[in-house]
Amino acid sequence: MDQQRLDQVMAGLRTVEDPELHKDLVTLNMARDIEIDGGNVSLTVVLTTPACPLKDEIDRRVRAGLEHLDWVESVEINMTAEVRQGGGNGDLIGIPGVKNLVAVASGKGGVGKSTTAVNLAIALSSQGAAVGILDADVYGPNIPMMLGAEGNPTTRGGKISPVEAYGLKIMSLGFMLEEGAPVIWRGPMIAGALKQLLNDVDWGELDYLIIDMPPGTGDASLSMAQLVPLAGALIVSTPQAVALQDVVRSISMWERLDVPVLGLVENMSYFLNPSTGERIEIFGHGGAHDAADNLGIEFLGEIPLDQSICGGGDSGKPVAADTSSPLAETYAEIAGKLAATISVKNEERVEPLPML
Repeated sequence: MDQQRLDQVMAGLRTVEDPELHKDLVTLNMARDIEIDGGNVSLTVVLTTPACPLKDEIDRRVRAGLEHLDWVESVEINMTAEVRQGGGNGDLIGIPGVKNLVAVASGKGGVGKSTTAVNLAIALSSQGAAVGILDADVYGPNIPMMLGAEGNPTTRGGKISPVEAYGLKIMSLGFMLEEGAPVIWRGPMIAGALKQLLNDVDWGELDYLIIDMPPGTGDASLSMAQLVPLAGALIVSTPQAVALQDVVRSISMWERLDVPVLGLVENMSYFLNPSTGERIEIFGHGGAHDAADNLGIEFLGEIPLDQSICGGGDSGKPVAADTSSPLAETYAEIAGKLAATISVKNEERVEPLPML
């Protein structure tokens, strides 16, 4: 390979900045496998998540950074992804093979937190990530029903094998309880159950483990933050003032526990009249966006109040798995923003990987 031309290509790539991480591709070790054949340049761009929402922009920037070289005739770019290790709250030991543990939380119940967790997990998986979901809502473990996941987890080699559905690895206390049986536990019992669900399960290799938390700021949230290094917490709210008031409490709790807040999603944001297409803002609108701005956190998107979302959860057929539904694209966009935010948080915590 012509060393002079390789040096020029590397110099060109040093001018290409990742639009989310705001560092150049060479520093981030995202430009690899560079080949030069006459005037033809090929390379691999290693994204920090397969759900990257800015692939096209990165492609455009790479081409602009190289095509100004007078000898370059063509640029071939192969996009792949390598999710980086996350988590950083304290010196806690993570789960082997699991790169990013993401708590999905809410300040109050009834805002659609579990539904959002399920659909975002499916959206991340649909975009190529390896994803698991842990139902940590010990008082109301509804994830198995929402995913149509049946059967009892098996044990192999001293580890519990998670149930699988929609490309997700799933674990929930709901698999182990009789239907309708209440969970009447105090704090230490909750902590013990969560520890077992986290550490005694064979999660395998996961890019993201989505953790559906109970609503509020109780024992489960405190225990989770003390058990494993969370990449961050995603907060779900409705536009109502009473829900947003509880959002502030939830965000304050996660920050006190040294867990990054990844962003805020406004669920049940509006209703589209199926007959007229009129947008009706039943619970008000924009409150979560304003709250995110005031609190200095990311606003990741809004999800409408739609019967197919509720029906999908009741029937075990989440709407995000239906590629023909516009709602699947809504969840995909939010999942992409969430993944990008995690990548940014991870980059803030660690040094770039060494050059290969």
